[in-house]
Amino acid sequence: MATTDRPMHYGITNPISMAGPSPKEEALTKSLLEELKRQKSFEGEEEAKNREVVLGRIAALVKEFVFKVSKSRGMSDAASHAAGGKIFTFGSYRLGVHGPGADIDTLLVVPKHVSRDDFFLVFEPMLREAPGVTEATGVPEAYVPIIKSKISGVEIDFLCARLALAQIPDDMDLSNDDLLRNLDERCVRSLGGSRVTDEILRLVPNVAVFRDALRCIKLWAKNRAIYSNVMGFLGGVAWAMLVARICQLYPNQCAATIISRFFTIMYQCTQLSRKWPQPVLLKPIGDGPLNVRLYPADRVHRMPIITPAYPAMCSTHNVSASTQEITTQECKLASEIVGRIFEEGAPWSELFGKHDFFSRYRYYIQVVAAANTDENIKKWSGTVESKLRQLVLRLENVEALRMAHPFIKGFSRVSHCISEEEVNDVAFNRIGEAVVNRTEEEMKAAPWSRTVYSTTFYVGLGINPKPAGYVGPQKLDITYPTNEFKKLCKTWELFDISAMDLHVTHIKSVQLPNWVFEGGVRPTPKAVKRPKPTKTSPVTHASDVPSKKRRSSLGETSQIPAAPLTQPVHAN
Repeated sequence: MATTDRPMHYGITNPISMAGPSPKEEALTKSLLEELKRQKSFEGEEEAKNREVVLGRIAALVKEFVFKVSKSRGMSDAASHAAGGKIFTFGSYRLGVHGPGADIDTLLVVPKHVSRDDFFLVFEPMLREAPGVTEATGVPEAYVPIIKSKISGVEIDFLCARLALAQIPDDMDLSNDDLLRNLDERCVRSLGGSRVTDEILRLVPNVAVFRDALRCIKLWAKNRAIYSNVMGFLGGVAWAMLVARICQLYPNQCAATIISRFFTIMYQCTQLSRKWPQPVLLKPIGDGPLNVRLYPADRVHRMPIITPAYPAMCSTHNVSASTQEITTQECKLASEIVGRIFEEGAPWSELFGKHDFFSRYRYYIQVVAAANTDENIKKWSGTVESKLRQLVLRLENVEALRMAHPFIKGFSRVSHCISEEEVNDVAFNRIGEAVVNRTEEEMKAAPWSRTVYSTTFYVGLGINPKPAGYVGPQKLDITYPTNEFKKLCKTWELFDISAMDLHVTHIKSVQLPNWVFEGGVRPTPKAVKRPKPTKTSPVTHASDVPSKKRRSSLGETSQIPAAPLTQPVHAN
C-alpha cells in the first residue's frame, strides 16, 4: 500500500552533493525566473481564476452525471447522491508548471455501476449542453479513451476510471494500490496519470525548486521542438521525471544549478551508447496487487524512464533512433549554452532560441490528412498523428537515410473551395492565395462550393553521405514505407473514404508553405554550393520529373493511386 508520507531518502542512490547554492547560483536563478516571466511562461491571475471556476463547474457536472446514471440503474435518490464522483487533475496543471493557454488533464473517478459507455453516451452529451462549452469530442477507440473539450476558453482533456467501489467520496485518495484490483487495463491506464503526478511531487526534495527547473526545461524543449510523446520525443511526464531525478541527486540546490546538472548528465547518458546504461528511476520498483512489477517490453526501450507509481511503466516507449539522436544533440547544445551563462554571463534567453526544423533539411515528407467536417478532421488527424511514429520507424530502415525527424505538431487549416480542382489541391497541400484569402461568405456566393479541413504533418529527411567512390545521384526509395503507412492509417475502423483522405508526398525545402515558418515569413536561405552535374550522371530532382496530377477522394468518389515516391536526391 502506498503512503503519502514524504520519504527521508530520495531516489535509488545517495545524492551526488548535499551542498547548497552559492550567491552566484542564487543570482542566476533569480535572472532565470525573470526571463521565464519575459517569455510568458506564467499565466495571469485572471486566467488562473477562470480555470478554478471551470474546474468547479466540472466537479458539479460529474456528480450530476453519476446521479443520473445511478437513477437509471434503479437506485434511490439518496443512494444516487451518495454514489458521489470526483475529478482529479494531473499533468502540468497538477505539477504547477502550466503556462498561459495550457490544457488541463482531468480524470473522472466514478463508482462501479457507472460504465465507460456511460462516459461517452451520457457524460459527453451533458458536457456539450453545459454553459460555456464550445467543443466536446469523444475518442472512445483511443489507447486511453478520452473526451477533448473546450470550456470558457480552457481546453480540458477528460479521462474516466471506474473503481470497484459503490461510492466515491469527496476525500478519495488514489495513492492506495489496492484500488487497482479488479479494474480493466484502460481504467488502470487512466488512473496512472494522476497517481504518477502525485508520486513525482512526493519524491522531490524541494517542490518549489523542482517546479522552477521543470518550467525552464518545458519551455526549452517546446522551443526546440522536442516535446511530444506521440511523435517519439519525451513527453511532459518523462521530462518531469528527469528533472525530479536531478533534484534528488542535488537535494539542496537551486533551480539554475539543477538545470546546469540536468543538461550535463543528460548528454553524458545519451552519448554513452545507443541504449541508456540504466533506466531512470525515482524509487525502487515495487510489488502490487496486479502481479506485475514492470511490463516485460519496457526493459528493451532506448531511453527507459520508469514511472514511480504502481504498476511501473516506461514513459518513453515511443522513442526511436532518430528522436534519441536529435534529443542528444539538443542536450549537448543546451549544455554548452548553459556553460556560457554560468561562466561568461550570457543571457538565459539564448537557451530558449527557436528550433530550425524547417531550414535544417533539404527534403521533407509531407503528410496531409483531410476531411469534410470539423469533427471528422479532429478524429482522423488524431489517428494519423498517433501512427506517424510508425512511418518514422519504417523510414529509419531505408538505407539512404541516416535520420527521419518528425515535427512535433501538425498544421491545421480550413479551406473554402469553389471547384473540384481546388479541393484536390488542398488535399495535397497545394493551397493557392485565392483559397487562403477566400471568406466563407464568398464561398456561399459561388455556384459550387466545399469546405475542406486539413492537418499537415512533416518529417525531415537526413540523407546519408555518398559512399566513397560513388558516382551519380544517390537514390532514395521511400515508396514502401509511405505506402505501408497509408495502409496502416486506413485500417482505422472509422475511416470513411468518401469523407476522409490521406496523401504522403516527398518535397524539397523550397516547396514548404510559408505558414510553417515563424510569423508566416520564410527566412532568407543561406547560399549553398551545389556540385555540378556530370555528363554521364545528370542531377534530377522531383520538380524535373513529369508527374500526373492526382485526385483527392474529397473532390470525387474515385481515387487515382498515388505515384511512387522515389526520386534521386543528394546528401545534405
